[in-house]
Amino acid sequence: MKAAKYKRTILKLSGEALMGGEGFGIDLAILSKFAQQIKQVVGMGVELAIVVGGGNIWRGAIAEAQGMERTSADYAGMLGTLLNALALQDALERGGVTTRTQSAINVQAVAEPYIRRRAVRHLEKGRVVIFACGTGNPYMTTDTAAALRAIEIGAEVLLMAKHEVDGVYDADPLKNPNAKKFESISHSDALKLRLKVMDATALSLCMEHNLPIIVFNVGDPQSIVRAVAGEVIGTIVTS
Repeated sequence: MKAAKYKRTILKLSGEALMGGEGFGIDLAILSKFAQQIKQVVGMGVELAIVVGGGNIWRGAIAEAQGMERTSADYAGMLGTLLNALALQDALERGGVTTRTQSAINVQAVAEPYIRRRAVRHLEKGRVVIFACGTGNPYMTTDTAAALRAIEIGAEVLLMAKHEVDGVYDADPLKNPNAKKFESISHSDALKLRLKVMDATALSLCMEHNLPIIVFNVGDPQSIVRAVAGEVIGTIVTS
């Protein structure tokens, strides 16, 4: 088993990554593969929290563009992340990983409310904690939620697991075959160049609190385990 470089980690798992080949919703086979990797990470002694996106179910920005009121569209998106969180929790628990889901919106029938001290205690006991519903506020992305929760719980690194993109580029590599990949870049340079690491609010939070970010393609086998082990993978964003 690999040795872990980081003791406490936040994994930001995009909703699109859960689709697999389905194009929409959740591919349970892909979810099971993620759960197996996460189980390995926990076995390495890592205290792991996860923030899930909801882009496989709902896109608030698209709904807004079609005329929906932005606040309502964003709240619908938050509930989409809750669906993903519950599905991931089930996959983990079926694999023998004790898991707790905490929600920024009160849905006590299916998830605990987000309480920082309780989340930290779960991590200390070896439980995986899934943070659902973003920050609980409209106009805030799940990237911002991941950065905020990472800082709150004292995570050593933020792992940005991307769908079909293996790092940070100077242009969209899916559209521009000549896009240049960065092996490493500073928070400030990523902000200045307006690179799509994450949204600017999230990136500014990470810069202010010196939180390193590793951006990688979650579709690569063992990529989560390799990132936690400190292997050179994707792009690292640091101070």
